[in-house]
Amino acid sequence: MKTGVLAETRKHWPVMTFYERFEQVVAIILSFAIAVVVIVALWELVTRIGSLLIAGTLDPLDHRGFQNIFGMIMTLLIAMEFKHSIIRVIDRRESIIQVKTVLLIAMLALARKFIIIDIAITGADKLAALAAVILALGVVYWLVRESDQRQQLAQQQGQEQK
Repeated sequence: MKTGVLAETRKHWPVMTFYERFEQVVAIILSFAIAVVVIVALWELVTRIGSLLIAGTLDPLDHRGFQNIFGMIMTLLIAMEFKHSIIRVIDRRESIIQVKTVLLIAMLALARKFIIIDIAITGADKLAALAAVILALGVVYWLVRESDQRQQLAQQQGQEQK
């Protein structure tokens, strides 16, 4: 975590309400916990790839092994995005619940699922359901983004009128 994050919290601490302080403490603890999870997962990924390299069994053309490794990488990316969203809360740039971030993380998780899924044993109905879910999440994300953009435009127009 960068030093400015905790300095920003200290700076605003006296004017925060009890609940805002509670959110900050929870966000800081979650950030450290996720950092530990990311470090452990990264270590596991590196050791697994290292052991495959040493054993000479790393075959990038083996789709099952590739799916496994790429799935681990995607899991790390999802955890890092989650941590980044928590750091934005600590920086006091955003409130604790960010719908767009949750939707993006859900879409990343589904993208990971599509990458690691074994099509040979997965039925068409399950693939169609996953596709429908990711499409629905994309539409909801687009609607939320459009709503945010309209609100920002209205705020800018309101400030220009002053």
